[in-house]
Amino acid sequence: MSLINVKNLTFSYDGSFDNIFENVSFCIDTDYKLGFIGRNGRGKTTFLNLLLGKYEYSGKIESSVEFEYFPYEIKNGSDLTIDIACEKNPGLEYWQIAKELGRLGVPEDVLYRPFKTLSHGEQVKVMIAVLFTKENSFLLIDEPTNHLDAAGRKSLAGYLNSKKGFILVSHDRDLIDGCADHILSINRANIELQRGNFSTWSENFERRQAFEFAENDRLQKDIERLNRASKRTGAWSDRIEKTKFGAGPVDRGFIGHRSAKMMQRSKAIERRRGAAIEEKRALLKNTEHAEALKLDPLSAGGTLLEMKDMQIFIGDKMICGPVSFSLRSGERLILSGSNGSGKSSLLKLILGDDMRHSGTIYRKSGIMISYVPQDASGLSGDMSEYAKDRGIDESRLKTILRKLGFERAQFEKDMSALSEGQKKKVLIAASLCESAHIYIWDEPMNYVDIISRMQIEELIREYSPTMLLVEHDAAFRRAIGAETVSL
Repeated sequence: MSLINVKNLTFSYDGSFDNIFENVSFCIDTDYKLGFIGRNGRGKTTFLNLLLGKYEYSGKIESSVEFEYFPYEIKNGSDLTIDIACEKNPGLEYWQIAKELGRLGVPEDVLYRPFKTLSHGEQVKVMIAVLFTKENSFLLIDEPTNHLDAAGRKSLAGYLNSKKGFILVSHDRDLIDGCADHILSINRANIELQRGNFSTWSENFERRQAFEFAENDRLQKDIERLNRASKRTGAWSDRIEKTKFGAGPVDRGFIGHRSAKMMQRSKAIERRRGAAIEEKRALLKNTEHAEALKLDPLSAGGTLLEMKDMQIFIGDKMICGPVSFSLRSGERLILSGSNGSGKSSLLKLILGDDMRHSGTIYRKSGIMISYVPQDASGLSGDMSEYAKDRGIDESRLKTILRKLGFERAQFEKDMSALSEGQKKKVLIAASLCESAHIYIWDEPMNYVDIISRMQIEELIREYSPTMLLVEHDAAFRRAIGAETVSL
């Protein structure tokens, strides 16, 4: 056991006027299983890169362990997996990697296959297993679940729960709950470290927000009452002072004494008001304003989409099916299956892609579809031009993105400079700007932060749009009340 000490860490990117971190201090035990959470764009990956020594910063990061980062670059995917593992850990012995893969439910024979032939889930598990074979290492695991199917996420959670000494950046609530014993959260105003898993952190955070909102309301009422009292005492003091100069004999000393007492009372009220204002300023700095989102789905009764005995082929190989389902107005369906089972191909067929298939597909005449693709990496250019090209209202797009945690400065960036989570939010926000009969979203929650996921869940519950989705986040699937179609 040793410690990672972060002292007065301050960092900003070259050319930026705002610090991402400012005088941040905390201490991490290297035995922690640490879940790392926060809104997209707040600096989670940046902090991991600071630990790795990739950027210059002010302050101190002190540690006696070596940091290892996932995902790491695979130079040649054609190499055998065992060779790639030995390149990453030259001291690796076969029994070590075989043992780790066994805990992850991965057969040993993958080690003698070219790495690029492994499924995405197998690649993730192999890469993480190799890192855990390195001694005196503290792992920085950055969003391992993106594109990982539900079964893969569950086995990864169990594996990480058996380990210690890592920071896990993830937006999958079930994964963090299943393996974390501490939470590091990047809030609006600071970074906090708490004991417990995500559910513990969320409960504490909501309780504190509720207290701060109630305290804020109480202080606001106190300030308004003290403002009124201050005006009254000031007016009374002025009226009393004026009586010193009235007609006829007056006791100016007595009147001056009364006026002074009234002024003292006025100053006491001012001090109380000032203290209340300062106390109020200290509140709500970390409040996440998860504003409600809106949607205008189009209405169409009956069955909107139906597939019967659908099979999709690439060459002579069947990659999907046979599958049958129907989607009625107001229903939500999740396509579920392991990586490579053809979920995305099925969505593309529905959208009109020319793919070799058998079976029948029915799509109600005249229905409008809004689509969120799985891959957001191609987004680039000006956001205003993007809105114009897509035919959506720019101000509405930006309003939705503001509610999803975007800062105004991010609207001025080329979209290629946005984080992966921010890019995915642009695609989701654009879809929410469109009125459609069916919303088809392919793994929409990849890279998207937890608070934004909750906002989108609430939106779906309130407006009940007709939806066909591929999504592996179990908490999201439960929250929107979708039926499952297994491939």
